[in-house]
Amino acid sequence: MARGGINKALVQKARQAILARGENPSIDAVRGELGNTGSKTTIHRYLKELESVECGRNVASIPLSEQLANLVGQLADQLGEDAQAAVALEREQLARERLDYQNQARLAESRIQQLESQCSGLAEQFQAVQQALQQEQQQRQQAEVENARLLQANRDMGERLQDRDGQIRSLEEKHQHARDALEHYRQARKEQREQEQRRHESQVQQMQLELKQLQQTLIIKQDELTQLNRDNARLLTEAWQLQKEQHAQQQLLAQKVQALEALQISLAGAERLNETLEQRCRTLQDEVSRLGEISATQAQQAQNLEARLVEATERLKLLAPLANSDGACGA
Repeated sequence: MARGGINKALVQKARQAILARGENPSIDAVRGELGNTGSKTTIHRYLKELESVECGRNVASIPLSEQLANLVGQLADQLGEDAQAAVALEREQLARERLDYQNQARLAESRIQQLESQCSGLAEQFQAVQQALQQEQQQRQQAEVENARLLQANRDMGERLQDRDGQIRSLEEKHQHARDALEHYRQARKEQREQEQRRHESQVQQMQLELKQLQQTLIIKQDELTQLNRDNARLLTEAWQLQKEQHAQQQLLAQKVQALEALQISLAGAERLNETLEQRCRTLQDEVSRLGEISATQAQQAQNLEARLVEATERLKLLAPLANSDGACGA
């Protein structure tokens, strides 16, 4: 069916206009006269019908030689137009396939750019994860060093407390010896107690003062030991918290590594899809080459038909005198 409102009347009008200008009313000429609208197949069918009608009206008044020449001309036009229509059809199909190939190529390039962008983002994420892991390892090492330092400080403080306890025990022993010596002195020198009483009381007061100072020192050391125990407990709590945070960071790192592996699998699938698209592109290129060869073959066939047409025309020119002489003899 005709497209774009083309009908037989419009084709006849366009044909008459071309004939009025003294030109050949071919399919392309008629289609150009119609504003490059309408199907070439429909225009060709309408032209054949119009030519058949005109040939039926003029066949009685045209000599045989002219009828044969017109027939040969019509045959040549028809063969040329058929060849042009076939070539045009092949060209349209080739153009559509080429457009499809270009669209697929653009889609493949867009997909490749998207995959490259995703790969770049994954590389940046992986680098960020590595940097975070390095920072966590450094923090862990620093925490281990600080823990070791605190443990060493705790041991040193314990040793110092033991030394203090030894000193206190030594002072207590000295005090006991002093009391024993004092008692022995009282018993041995009972006669001189009144004379030695003031000196003895002074010595006792001095010893009591020293004992009081030692007791105060012991209380201070006990307070320091209590504070050290509190600091040790706090440091142990902080170390436990650091270990807990490190465990959480390790779990997060494992999740990120799993996500990275999944993305790598997705990237491999995209690469396989890219290879498939490249194979399809090569197949389409081979098909384009094949269609080009077919078009060249059809063009060669059209040239052969034209040559045969010229040869048939020459033969008809040679047969025309014979036909005229036969007509004269019959008269």
